[in-house]
Amino acid sequence: MPNSRSGNRQTELQDYNVFAGAFVDRSGERRKDTDWLAEAISSDDARFVPVWGDLCLAGGEPPHAVLLERGQVEAFVGEQELIFLGLFRNQPAFALAIHPDRAQPFREFGEFQSLRFLGTQLPGDEANLVAHARALVLWHASQLYCGICGSAAYPEAGGNSRRCSNTDCGRAIFPRTDPAIIVLVSDGERCLLGRQENWPEGRYSTIAGFVEPGESLEDSVRREVFEETNVRVGSVRYHSSQPWPFPSSLMLGFVAEAASTEIRLNDGELEDARWFTRDELRSGFPRLPFRISIARRLVDHWIDLDNTD
Repeated sequence: MPNSRSGNRQTELQDYNVFAGAFVDRSGERRKDTDWLAEAISSDDARFVPVWGDLCLAGGEPPHAVLLERGQVEAFVGEQELIFLGLFRNQPAFALAIHPDRAQPFREFGEFQSLRFLGTQLPGDEANLVAHARALVLWHASQLYCGICGSAAYPEAGGNSRRCSNTDCGRAIFPRTDPAIIVLVSDGERCLLGRQENWPEGRYSTIAGFVEPGESLEDSVRREVFEETNVRVGSVRYHSSQPWPFPSSLMLGFVAEAASTEIRLNDGELEDARWFTRDELRSGFPRLPFRISIARRLVDHWIDLDNTD
């Protein structure tokens, strides 16, 4: 059932990175309260976020996330475990996983779309909700068995964890998020951008990479920039973060000062890396990162610094 937009939602993307924002009261204390969960699932207030394979349901113009009522999902409840997401707009919200082999359901309400597309279309709170639902649905699909003993695992805590069914093991399994740094490096008048070979022609973006074990975020920034471009980094400052559910990363955004400027592609991950001025970035080349990404926010933030005192 579609939810109406409130007047201030159109400005939310200015305040939050796409997919971020504390729009869902996750209500962790209720995850193990089986009586409360059963009552919530059956209530008229409950809303269900269907995820068909890895696609989310949206409808209307402009698009909005389609949140269904209990009666509309009755045929699917029981086939799949529901995942308690929390309270969304003061209503209990659950993710409903639908196997991709099934024919596309709920056509009368809208179309299932990719999250990358919906991130450009939905208001901030709905983008946050569907990203949360999709991430947990995909995590459950990848954790059917215990990684220690190989026994089947089953959902618990309202679908926010899993448990090994082998009583001799009984391992609790929790969703994992992969931390990755992403950084805008500047020498004052220029910023450092790179491109991968498989990207659209002319597109450049900020430097990024996964954090390695035993490594601080600042150390990861310095290592990744040097490995990919040969540039040494001095000061590192945190900017913001973004959940990036493709499939399960957390992008930790930084701005950094260059301590050297000579570029050499040390590890071969990039096809090219260059220094760009603000005027060059405003000119149309290079093509900048997609607007839903924290990379674009970092670039735009650096360009805007030219207009501040």
